[in-house]
Amino acid sequence: MKVLIMSDSHGLTEEMALIIDRHKNETSAVIHCGDSELQADDQAVHSMWIVGGNCDFDTRYPDELVQEAGQYRFLIAHGHLHSVKSTLMNLKYKAQETGASIVCFGHTHIAGSEMNDRILFINPGSIRLPRVRPERSYAIITLEDQQAHVLFYDFSGNPIKELEKSYSFA
Repeated sequence: MKVLIMSDSHGLTEEMALIIDRHKNETSAVIHCGDSELQADDQAVHSMWIVGGNCDFDTRYPDELVQEAGQYRFLIAHGHLHSVKSTLMNLKYKAQETGASIVCFGHTHIAGSEMNDRILFINPGSIRLPRVRPERSYAIITLEDQQAHVLFYDFSGNPIKELEKSYSFA
C-alpha cells in the first residue's frame, strides 16, 4: 500500500492536482498536512485526509485527524499547535494517546522522516515554499510486511534520493 503525503501548498491547486494525478494509479490515499489555504468544500481537497494549518481560515478543517490504512493508524496534524518547530515530543505523546504508528505533519516546510520509539514521523516539506533544501517536495510512503519505505519527490516527480529511508515496525 502506498500513501501520498503533501503539505504547505499555500493556495496551489493546479500543482496539487498534477501531483495527485501523477501518482493516482499507485497510491490508495492522499494526505494533506495543512496550509492548503483552500476552503474545505473546494473540489481540489475533497478526497484528501486533510487538516487545518495556521494559514487555513476555514474552521471546518480539523486540527488533527486519525485515519486507518490497512493495519496502520495515521495521526495527521499541521504541527503549529504542537510546537513542531522546537520538538516532536508533543506529537509523539498524541500518537501514543491515539495509538498511531505513523505521524504526518507540516508547518516547518522541512522535508524529512525519522523513527522514534516505533512511531514514524514524516514531514513532506512544502510544494510551494521549501526550507533547508531547495526542492519543493512531497512524499510517498510504501507500507508492506511491517516495513515502511519513505521516498521524497521534487515538484517535477524526481526522487530526492538523499532523503529516502526505510524503517521497520517489527
